[in-house]
Amino acid sequence: MSVTVRVPAKVNVQLAVGAARPDGFHDLANVFLAVGLYDEITVTPSADGLRVTCEGPDAAQVPLDRTNLAARAAEALAARHGRNPGVHVHIAKDIPVAGGMAGGSADGAGALLACDALWGTNASREELLEICAELGSDVPFSLVGGAALGTGRGERLTALEVGGTFHWVFAMASRGLSTPAVFREFDRLAEGRDIPEPVASRDLLDALVKGDAEALAATVSNDLQPAALSLFPELADTLAAGRAAGALTGLVSGSGPTTAFLTRDAGSAEKVAEALRASGTCRGVRVASGPVAGATVL
Repeated sequence: MSVTVRVPAKVNVQLAVGAARPDGFHDLANVFLAVGLYDEITVTPSADGLRVTCEGPDAAQVPLDRTNLAARAAEALAARHGRNPGVHVHIAKDIPVAGGMAGGSADGAGALLACDALWGTNASREELLEICAELGSDVPFSLVGGAALGTGRGERLTALEVGGTFHWVFAMASRGLSTPAVFREFDRLAEGRDIPEPVASRDLLDALVKGDAEALAATVSNDLQPAALSLFPELADTLAAGRAAGALTGLVSGSGPTTAFLTRDAGSAEKVAEALRASGTCRGVRVASGPVAGATVL
């Protein structure tokens, strides 16, 4: 018997970052939107113990050892319920790797839900979210999906109302960016400045409720974008190309290096995607809409 879970990517429509905390993390006001690019995680009992395999675009960049969040999720659930974590976790990857779209976090949430179903542990939603928060800041949202405000280091979620569908184009960069490196660069650039407490934009939340793409475009923001551009200046060319092609706005997704472009509708998204493919400023382009559901057993 095996269980397969589908889990979506995310885009941050607002990422407000506070000063570094004593524990090295940063307080965030992180407005997540789940979008329709998916990884599928399949877990099967394994007599050979816990192992991870992966297929799909950039699969070679995915760690297959115990550092993989999918492996850690299986171990965490097994430890809580006194089980042997002997499963084969297979990741069919379609979310960009190291792209700021929470692909690794998605795999962790997907493996956790899949193992819970396979083993019949019947963990409560609260327990699953608690394990997700232990695994990483973005993992709880990958489980929940939809739209949410993440506070603390992003793991404390409040569901948000969204009044429509938003259409996005994602441009994949020629190389990855390390999230810790981007936060270190944020700290370096912020040295000597007073950094305000991160809060969600009221105008942005209102735009989500109304399903108003133009109003949302006027309010999206990412405090990590200057740091990502400092480490990867070529991303500015991709942002310029997408905006010139008719996107309502463009921004770096999370810690990058994927760039995200909000468009008026599905037709506009296809036009922007075509222009970006022809621009020579990125290595691949994907179109997706959101919000979509979080981790789901298929």
